[in-house]
Amino acid sequence: MKKSKLVLWLLLTSVTVSGAAFVHFTLESPTTNYPTRNIQGIIMWGAGGATDTMSRAITPYVEPQLNKEIVLINRSGGAGAISTKYVHNKKPDGYTLLYGAENPQLHGVLGLSDIDYSEFYAVNVLARGISVIVSHPDQPWRSLKELMDDVKARPKEIKMGSTGPGGLPYVVGAMLGSEGAFEVIPVPFDGDGPAITALLGGHVDFLPSGFTATAEHIRSGRLIALAVVNDKEISLLPSVPPITLDYPSFKKFLPWGPFYGVFINKQAPRNVKETLTKAFHHGASNPQFIRFVNDFGAIPMNISGQEADEFLRKWQSVTTWLLHDAGATKKSPTIFEIPRP
Repeated sequence: MKKSKLVLWLLLTSVTVSGAAFVHFTLESPTTNYPTRNIQGIIMWGAGGATDTMSRAITPYVEPQLNKEIVLINRSGGAGAISTKYVHNKKPDGYTLLYGAENPQLHGVLGLSDIDYSEFYAVNVLARGISVIVSHPDQPWRSLKELMDDVKARPKEIKMGSTGPGGLPYVVGAMLGSEGAFEVIPVPFDGDGPAITALLGGHVDFLPSGFTATAEHIRSGRLIALAVVNDKEISLLPSVPPITLDYPSFKKFLPWGPFYGVFINKQAPRNVKETLTKAFHHGASNPQFIRFVNDFGAIPMNISGQEADEFLRKWQSVTTWLLHDAGATKKSPTIFEIPRP
């Protein structure tokens, strides 16, 4: 009888240990040697755009660090809401990355989605785009202050090119309007391209725009850069003053500009986050990629973790409140506990 009980106890112990080992294996094995298979990279915007170009530029420098291929797929729509929700709903195992831009930080106040980057871990914020305020050479302004003074002298007479609420021109216009009376005639266009064409043709008088879209026109003299939306001069525009030269109060909004980064669900295992962070940091440090970013008209950032979170929160605070104060939001930033800058 005692012998039978001993045998039974040994059998139960064996099953229990085996079961524990099985549970440990099933939970840990997918990430212990991460990555064990190729990774999917979801690009927030369509082929040929700035986010797509940046995503495809960084990936070849990262893949050797992971010893796996990152398969890039464009999944646009909903101003980035579709791809953001798609990646958020995938299993948080590090095998689905989101290559995104700044748009999710505005989704809440614009009523597009309840998911922003607070639901993600920032693997790497790669670069920040440069914004400039440009005008036609036929206009008399040669500085931002001259433009602003003219706007005050001639309210509702000067035409500003725009791309609608939430777009770069609209946000920079709201920033300029934070100084007080800024009564211009906003003329909306479907993107930077048509807006620049209109400015070149004299159909609008000035335009806040991305440097990438206006670079060649500035270099050729077809457009005049009045100010760069930054707190100091940049090497790509050495003779163009920062927006804070005449308006030091704008410093509280900066650094600001469209940005590009790589994100995963924040529930991903720690070792997955560490592996991806290390790989993308190495890739973004590559001199060839840095050269690409500069030529692209952007400022290299290469930040992750807490540093990236702080940048993302400030960007969201500045932009959502500028839009809200300009009457362009559907919901107040206070609903999402976003503090004023």
